[in-house]
Amino acid sequence: MKFLEPTIEDIKNNRLYADMGLSDAEYDKVCEILGRQPNYTEIGIFSVMWSEHCSYKHSKPFLKQFPVTGERVLMGPGEGAGVVDIGDNQAVVFKVESHNHPSAIEPYQGAATGVGGIVRDIVSIGARPVQLLNSLRFGELDSKQNQRLFSGVVAGIGGYGNCIGIPAVAGEIEFDSQYDGNPLVNAMCIGVIDHDKIQKGTAKGVGNPVIYVGLKTGRDGIHGATFASEELNEESESKRPSVQIGDPFVGKKLMEATLEAITYPELVGIQDMGAAGLTSSSSEMAAKGESGIHLHLEKVPTREPGISPYEMMLSETQERMLLVVEKGTEQKFLDLFDHHELDSAVIGEVTDTDRFVLSYDGEVYADIPVQPLSDEAPVYVLEGKAAEYKAVDHNYSAIDAKDIFTRLMNHPTIASKTWAYSQYDQQVGANTIIKPGLSAGVTRVEGTTKAIASTIDGEARYVFNNPYEGGKMVVAEAYRNLIAVGSLPLAMTDCLNYGNPEKPEIYQQLADSTRGMAEACAALNTPVVSGNVSLYNETKGEAIFPTPVVGMVGLIEDIEYLRDFTPVEGEALYLVGETQADFSGSQIEKLLFNEVAHEEVKIDLDTEVKRGEAIRQLITSGKLSHVQALGKGGIAIKLAQMAAYFETGIEAEIDVPVEQLFSETQGRYIVIAKETIELADAVKIGTFGTQGFKVEANNGSIEEDVDSIIRTWRGAIGQCMTSAV
Repeated sequence: MKFLEPTIEDIKNNRLYADMGLSDAEYDKVCEILGRQPNYTEIGIFSVMWSEHCSYKHSKPFLKQFPVTGERVLMGPGEGAGVVDIGDNQAVVFKVESHNHPSAIEPYQGAATGVGGIVRDIVSIGARPVQLLNSLRFGELDSKQNQRLFSGVVAGIGGYGNCIGIPAVAGEIEFDSQYDGNPLVNAMCIGVIDHDKIQKGTAKGVGNPVIYVGLKTGRDGIHGATFASEELNEESESKRPSVQIGDPFVGKKLMEATLEAITYPELVGIQDMGAAGLTSSSSEMAAKGESGIHLHLEKVPTREPGISPYEMMLSETQERMLLVVEKGTEQKFLDLFDHHELDSAVIGEVTDTDRFVLSYDGEVYADIPVQPLSDEAPVYVLEGKAAEYKAVDHNYSAIDAKDIFTRLMNHPTIASKTWAYSQYDQQVGANTIIKPGLSAGVTRVEGTTKAIASTIDGEARYVFNNPYEGGKMVVAEAYRNLIAVGSLPLAMTDCLNYGNPEKPEIYQQLADSTRGMAEACAALNTPVVSGNVSLYNETKGEAIFPTPVVGMVGLIEDIEYLRDFTPVEGEALYLVGETQADFSGSQIEKLLFNEVAHEEVKIDLDTEVKRGEAIRQLITSGKLSHVQALGKGGIAIKLAQMAAYFETGIEAEIDVPVEQLFSETQGRYIVIAKETIELADAVKIGTFGTQGFKVEANNGSIEEDVDSIIRTWRGAIGQCMTSAV
C-alpha cells in the first residue's frame, strides 16, 4: 500500500516541522543526526520524542536535584514507575501522571484515560494495582463551565476506575479562578509486587520478537504528547482528536493478561504504550536494551484500513502494551492474549543495528539511530527572573471571626468532597482500611499485617507566595498526612504543573520550587522514585499557579493499632506546634483579598522530622485515637471538619488572637489522646465529643451548632453543582 504524505521538500520549505512543535534549530539537529533531511514519518517521531511531555527539555536540569536513591529504593526514575521495598520480599510500585490538556478539552475521556494510563504504568512493572488517588484543580464553581469540567472529570475518574476494579482511597480537590479554562487532573496509582516479578521496559536479544497487544490502533490521540506541550488557546478545541478514548473493559482484560504474562520466564521486557504510543514504547525499549528494533507496520492491528505509518506511530490509542519475548515462545504469549480476548500480533524483532527501523510491505518509512532519538533531545537552560510584586498590607486584626468561619466552610476547597468521592468505588477488593474524606488512604497488604498509606497533596498558593519555601511545604504536607495515620513515609512521586517555562518568571518559579522540594525530600528521607512534568499550563496567555503535586507512600508494619484509632467522647485535644501570624498564601487571605501578599512564611524541616517521628511513635503505641495535620483554613476550620466528620461537638480554647485561628503556620497537628501525653510543643486545648462546637481565642470566639456545621460541610459542593450542565 502506498501512502500519500508530504514530501521532504514540503517539510522543509513549508516548515511543517514547526506545526509539530519543533523549532528551526531542532529541525537542523534532526538533519545532523540523520545525515540527511527527515521524511514525514521521521519528523513526526522526533517531534513527539522531543516534546516537553516526553523529553523534559526545560525541566531535566531541575529534576537532577532530587534525591532518587535510598535503602528501600529498588527502582527509581527511568522506568514506568518507581519501586520501593516494604519487607518480606514485597515492594510497592507507584507513580503520578497528568492529563491536564485532554481534560480541558474533553473532561470525561481526558480524566478516564489519565486513570487508564497510570494503571498501565504500574501493571507494566508487574504489580497488581491496589490504590488510586487523584489531585484535581478547577476554577471556581460559580461558573457553569467549571461545573461542567468538574462534573465530567469526576465522572471519568469514577467511570474508568470503577470498571477496572481498583479502589480510590485518597485525593485532594481545590477550586481557584487561576485554573479557569485549564484544570489540572493528576492521577496516581499504587501497586504491590514480589521482588522477583519486577519487570523493565527493555528490548534486547537479537531476533527476539516484539509483540503488540491490546486495542487495535486508530487515529485517536495523534500528536497527544505534542498537544500536552503547548498552551491552550482558541484553537485547542479543534485538537479534540488529540484526546484519546478509553475502554476500561479492555483495560481490565489487558491488566489481567499482563499480570499473567509476567509470570512467564520467557518475557524479556514490557512497556505501556502511553504518551507518543508505539513510538515511545518501542524506541525507549530499544534504547534501554542498547539494541536496535525493526517494526513491520503492516502487521500492526488497526481499527480501519489506510492508517499510515505516521499515524500508527503517533497514535495514542489506549489499552495497549508492547512486549519483547524470547524467540520461539511468541505463540505461548499470543495464546495467552487470545484467551483473554485481546488482539495481539508479532510486529517486529530486536536487532543488533542500533537503528530504529519502520517498514510497511518492505518499504522503509523511518531509519533512525536509536540512542540519539532518546538521549539527544535538546535540553534548554534558560535565564529566569524572579517576579516583582508590589507591597500590600493585609490587615486581619478587625475580622468578624464568625463570618469568616461560615464563608470558609461554605467554600468547595474546604468543604467535604463526598460529592466526588461517592462516585468512586472506595472498597473494591475489601482491603481499604481508611477511605477518602479526612485522612490519608490506608489499604491492607493482602495476606499480611502490613498496610500501605498514601496521600497526594499540592499547595499552589504557598508556592506562588514563595516558590522556594513553598516547594518545601508541599513535600512536608504529604509527610505530615502520612504521619497522621501512623505510617513511616518511604518515598514520593511528583507531578510538576506549571505555566510556560519560556517566560522568565515561570522558569524561576520552577527553579526555586524544585530546589525547595529537593531539600525537603533529603531532610524527610523521602526520595523521588518517579514522576511527571506538565508545563505550558496556560489559557490565553494566563498561567496557572505553580502547582507541584506530591504523591507519597508510607508503610504501616502492623495494623493492630488501627483497630482502636477512632476518637471517643471526652478525650483530650492537643495542639502540637506554635501558631504564628502566617496568612500569606492562606485561605483567609484568598477570601478577604483575593491576592497573595508574598510575605515571608518559613518551614523548619528539622522540627518536622523530630515532631513527626514522636507523633508516629505515640500513634503506633496506641496512646492516640486520632491525628490531623493542620492545613488550609487553620485551627478553626480543621476542628470544624473533624466535628462534621465524626458528627460530634468540640470545645477548645487557644491562646492566640482570634485571627490566628485561621493562620496556616506550618508543621502543626491536632492530636486526640486516650491518656495524658508528653510531647514537645504540645498544649492541651480542649475536649472532643461535647454537645456544641466552640473555639475560643484571646479576643473572640467562634460558636456554631454542630448540625449546621455538618450540613454546610457536606452540602457545599452539591449546592454549587445544582446548576451543573
